Amino acid sequence: MKSYVLIVSCKTTRGIVAAISGFLFAQGCNIIDSSQFGDFGTGMFFMRVSFLSEEVMVHDALAEGFQPIATKFGMDWRLHDVQDRMKVLLMVSRFGHCLNDLLYRWKIGALPIDIVGVVSNHFDYQKLVVNHDIPFHHIPVTKTNKPEAEARIMGLVESTGTELVVLARYMQILSDEMCSKMSGRIINIHHSFLPSFKGANPYKQAYQRGVKLIGATAHYVTGDLDEGPIIEQDTVRITHAQSAEDYVSLGRDVESQVLARAIHAHIHHRTFINGNRTVVFQPSPGSYASERMD
Repeated sequence: MKSYVLIVSCKTTRGIVAAISGFLFAQGCNIIDSSQFGDFGTGMFFMRVSFLSEEVMVHDALAEGFQPIATKFGMDWRLHDVQDRMKVLLMVSRFGHCLNDLLYRWKIGALPIDIVGVVSNHFDYQKLVVNHDIPFHHIPVTKTNKPEAEARIMGLVESTGTELVVLARYMQILSDEMCSKMSGRIINIHHSFLPSFKGANPYKQAYQRGVKLIGATAHYVTGDLDEGPIIEQDTVRITHAQSAEDYVSLGRDVESQVLARAIHAHIHHRTFINGNRTVVFQPSPGSYASERMD
């Protein structure tokens, strides 16, 4: 049996669920997991269906058969073979906690992706990356060479077939052109002190103000700096007894966890961009184990 995921978004109207489930039944498919949401504010409908093709229908045949239904409802849709791993390009500067965490999850199979390379504007993690048998690309960025640097990055994206770019604490601002071209395909992570504590040493600023919560936000990248649609967030509590160094350590932990969860949701096709917001379907208990997220 073949496993597939069908994701659909369109204007909400009657009959969508019936049409999809009826089509899958007619094609000899068994629905394993289904999530749907109708947003009355935007008038949009979102659905994710995980199913088994018990008659071993191939991808192209299923897609061709579904096209008339997609056309009828004006759907933006994609059909994914569960066995296909998403190609991911990681980017990092000099803070390596997120990179280390992602490489470990990838190595033990908890994050089922194909890492096609790591880009950095520094050499700090070259040895770490190469030791994982992953290509390392040093692309320095200065005020004068930024367009050329981005052109090299986009060249890597195209040559490797990259489907998702992850800014694992990559401390360079991407151009509006790149953000637009890669819309919905770049995920960033940052602390949740913005816009309160900008600039250098945000955790020190938070310590000096006696902040009691440290958080992290993972979001899709847009031309508006750190304001793209949010995928995942979390917080950890702080007490008066903890030092500025504790703030940094706890911040690193929550950033790593939030980024990994955001990537996990994206690669399993559980995220939908809905204007400036996202719809993120959570895995059911049974499907969560098969997707792996330790």
